[in-house]
Amino acid sequence: MATTKQDVDHEEGCTACESETPHAVSVEILTESPDVESETAAFSREPYRVSTCLVCGTTTTTRMNNA
Repeated sequence: MATTKQDVDHEEGCTACESETPHAVSVEILTESPDVESETAAFSREPYRVSTCLVCGTTTTTRMNNA
């Protein structure tokens, strides 16, 4: 399960379109543990920035907490 906050009116560079295009941008909390049902899965949740190009549909996911 992911928690999402979305900003749909944002332009940024798209590698597929090779230009500045409108993107839907969200922050999602994703579980990194391969076993989502394990007791430790709750401790492996990390924030990710998810950006989807509204022109071509290319999605880029970047972990925000690189520590």
